[in-house]
Amino acid sequence: MDIKELHLTDYIKILKKRRRFIFTVFIIVSVIGLVATLATTQIYRATVSILIEKNERGSSLSPSNSGYASYDPDFYETQYQLIKSTAVARKVVDLLANDPTFNKYYGASLKSEAGTKEANYDNVAKGIRGGIIVTPLKNTKIVDVSYMSESAELAEIVTNNIAKAYIEMLLDLSMSSTQYTLQWMSKKAEEEKEKLEKSERTLQQYMKGQNFVAIEDKVAVVPQKLSEINSQLIKAEAKRKEAESLYNKVRDIPSPAAAESVSAVASDMTVQSLRQQILKAEQHGMELSQKYGARHPAMQRANEDIKGLKAKRDQEIKRVIQTIKNEYDIARSTEGSLRSLLSATNAEVLNVNDKLIEYKVLNRDVETNRQLYDSLIKKIKEQSVIEQVRSANVLLVEKAEKPTSPVSPRPVRNLLITLILGLAGGIGMAFFVEYLDQTIKNPEEAEAKLGLSVLGMIPLIDTPEYPIEKLVEKEPLSPFTENYKAIRTALLLSAADQPPKRLLVTSAQPGEGKTVTAINLATAIAQSEYKVLLIDADLRKPRVYKALGLHNTKGLSTYLAGASDMNIIQPGHVSNLSVIPSGPVPPNPSELLSSNRLNFMIRALSEEYDIIIFDSAPLLSVTDALILSKALDGTIIVAKAGKTGYDEVKRAIKGLRDLNSNILGVVINAFDTKKNEYYYKYYNYYSDEKKSHSGNKKA
Repeated sequence: MDIKELHLTDYIKILKKRRRFIFTVFIIVSVIGLVATLATTQIYRATVSILIEKNERGSSLSPSNSGYASYDPDFYETQYQLIKSTAVARKVVDLLANDPTFNKYYGASLKSEAGTKEANYDNVAKGIRGGIIVTPLKNTKIVDVSYMSESAELAEIVTNNIAKAYIEMLLDLSMSSTQYTLQWMSKKAEEEKEKLEKSERTLQQYMKGQNFVAIEDKVAVVPQKLSEINSQLIKAEAKRKEAESLYNKVRDIPSPAAAESVSAVASDMTVQSLRQQILKAEQHGMELSQKYGARHPAMQRANEDIKGLKAKRDQEIKRVIQTIKNEYDIARSTEGSLRSLLSATNAEVLNVNDKLIEYKVLNRDVETNRQLYDSLIKKIKEQSVIEQVRSANVLLVEKAEKPTSPVSPRPVRNLLITLILGLAGGIGMAFFVEYLDQTIKNPEEAEAKLGLSVLGMIPLIDTPEYPIEKLVEKEPLSPFTENYKAIRTALLLSAADQPPKRLLVTSAQPGEGKTVTAINLATAIAQSEYKVLLIDADLRKPRVYKALGLHNTKGLSTYLAGASDMNIIQPGHVSNLSVIPSGPVPPNPSELLSSNRLNFMIRALSEEYDIIIFDSAPLLSVTDALILSKALDGTIIVAKAGKTGYDEVKRAIKGLRDLNSNILGVVINAFDTKKNEYYYKYYNYYSDEKKSHSGNKKA
């Protein structure tokens, strides 16, 4: 059924129709639940409450002190897993190995000869671990640890020992972790001590080899020396440039007399003195020249004196020029010396820096090793002090008590759940089966999905008193007959002026009751004083002649094949009904039905009979029914309720419509009235009427 088209009343109808199925599922589930509850072994549960707090005072080297907040989900989840661990369960076995109650249940397993003692203990521990349940209480640091067992006493002692084993295991873990840490740090400290001593020796050897005391002195002196040299070099360079400039002026002078124009020469005291002497001698010579004349011996002596003074002056000028040159050479030499000294000093500075850097590297290595070694020694002392501190503080809040009642099974709760599941499962399965059931079930749904009128519904008869093909004849007042009469009325009234005279009765698939429908429909129409001819056109698996007890030596197949004439009509089992059997099964039914002889026969018989009904092969199996539908006035499709699927009927309808055949409607056969309350009441009414008439006849 298309769930999208359902309304509330449709759901109620489905529940009513499937009520037996729902009741069956409900009973089965309820019985299974009840049996399972009764068969389940009683389980007892004991609970111990413990307080777990994270210790924030651990060692700074401890991983547990690496940034945990006051509430640490990871920490608490770790504790829960530790409680449920195999190690705790194994410690429980060790604690209870000599307990009488424990040995009552596990003694055989502990002393089994199938394995070693350790293996037996491990197997028992695995079993105990499976029964441990950890339940943290919300918004608290309290944890309920439970153990479930078939024995109340065993549950109590195991639960209490789980808490004890967990606390002992925390102590063991803390001790082993601290000892391991101390061992590791001690070993690491020895290694760091060796590294420190080695680095110190390397530094000492380097200081001896490089005379580091002198290097330290140089570090203090060399920068000042370098500064002084730089200052002297600047002065020497300025002095050299000054001397070079003066020398360049006097170097290219052509004569000594011309050099007097240079201030450095003219300013020389000796040159100035000589120049004054020459002036005085020239003045004296001019006086003598005026007084004695040029040839006078006095005049000649004066000229000789002047000449001597000038020669002496030139000699002094040369001396001054040479002095300037010497000063220039000295300045240049001084500058060169200072530059060499500066280069040497710079090289010395670089050398000192290189040695100093190497010293710092070695010294830093020593300091690093010393700090690491000192830190390890400090941490070793701290770890020795806090050796007994645990990462978690665990306190027993409430011991486990012996449980007085089992936690499983709970009969009342289980039975209630079973009843609910049974009812819900039954209803769900009913709707699921209804959803999967795509067969024709009622006329309303059929008309909505197929788009055809339902001409009538033939009720399902489980044990008929007569052959089902003759029920219309034998039981004229039965609901079965009344439905055929309703179909007859629907056909005769289907057209106001001219009802269809030549009818084809077929189905989508075999086994849907088309032959029974054709025979009973022909009987019902014949009882209305219509002259009816029933033709068995199923030339593949004919059944009409068997149902009516007719001979089949000749019939439709022999006429269509030309082996006989129209003398193939036999009287039916009621008045006004004639029958043409199929005749022998031919090798080519479709070709015979396509011949012109069929059309000729239909025209000839239509003049003699009021209604002609053809029973043909199924539509989806062969093409015989499609061929006949073109030659007849209308087609009736028979569908079996609860068997014929909508897809099959839709394919059959499509085949007929593709040929433009006239489809009169659908007849629903084998309709189970007991599954539909409305139709059940309707058919009961007619059944009661039938019984009433039977009683009146007997009276």
